Amino acid sequence: MRLYSYVVARDYGFAPNPFFGVCTLATCKPMIRKYAKLGDWVVGTGSKQRNRHHHLVYAMHVTDVITFDKYWSHPTYRKKQPNLRGSLKQAYGDNIYCRTAVGGWQQLDSHHSHEDGRINEKNVARDTRVNRVLVAQRFAYLGGEDLRIPETFHGIIHAGRGHKCRFPEALVQEFIAWFESLELQGLIGRPLDWPSREGRRDA
Repeated sequence: MRLYSYVVARDYGFAPNPFFGVCTLATCKPMIRKYAKLGDWVVGTGSKQRNRHHHLVYAMHVTDVITFDKYWSHPTYRKKQPNLRGSLKQAYGDNIYCRTAVGGWQQLDSHHSHEDGRINEKNVARDTRVNRVLVAQRFAYLGGEDLRIPETFHGIIHAGRGHKCRFPEALVQEFIAWFESLELQGLIGRPLDWPSREGRRDA
């Protein structure tokens, strides 16, 4: 079992996407998506720029690893296809890649496309360079809630780009034991960077 830790610099409920009862990491963080295996943990912490360096944004226990094709076509994940005219959790859906007629990638109008709906080739290249989506039934997403990581576990917190995954086994086990002792499950808080509740529905 390995623990991957990184900074969630932009917290929109897109990467990760904690909605509809399952947490998915389908975009961004290609190296974590490339190497994480069943049973591993992925932990996202807040950014220093937002004065949330020691805050837990989310933790997910990887229970499945699937391809973009399966993610797109499986009925379980259809609700995660974005609908920009729907609620915020619909608008920030991360199930955005399907095959074109010639076998390339089509990107839906989404958080990773251009504002006018055009395909963002840079994001397509980065996201699809690793054809793996991490799925977790066991997770807790805090978003903007004030859950601080105890000083004992500050060693797992990453700073800057990339991620950390080389930790003493004892530290990983102790951190997971602490997290599980909180008895948190599912969607707990609202994404920190969502717009004001005025003008758009959350649900």
